[in-house]
Amino acid sequence: MKHNWVVEGKLRWCWLSIGRASLMLQEFPKEGHDSWVPPGKVGEGVSLYFICEDAIAIYKELKSRGIQASEPQVGNAMWVTGLSDPDGYRRYFESATDTPEDTKLSELKR
Repeated sequence: MKHNWVVEGKLRWCWLSIGRASLMLQEFPKEGHDSWVPPGKVGEGVSLYFICEDAIAIYKELKSRGIQASEPQVGNAMWVTGLSDPDGYRRYFESATDTPEDTKLSELKR
């Protein structure tokens, strides 16, 4: 986390970076000035995909920090790993590969 904005002890905005990639996230207040409440369940049906250099390295970094992520598997000629945040948003990291389709990381010889 490079930068953040905290209001009354609650994280409202942050700038996340890893390598050369960055993502800014903001949560709107549910009451008062600039409030907004989604019409449905927060996070339902929302997925963010990030094309990166090495999805397996990101998976290993997440695991080393105790963050649950799906085992990388090849789909559409890309390694894919994903995770959900507490609101239900899904985030996926993908990187190009020539490894056969449907191969799981655990199936590779090390």
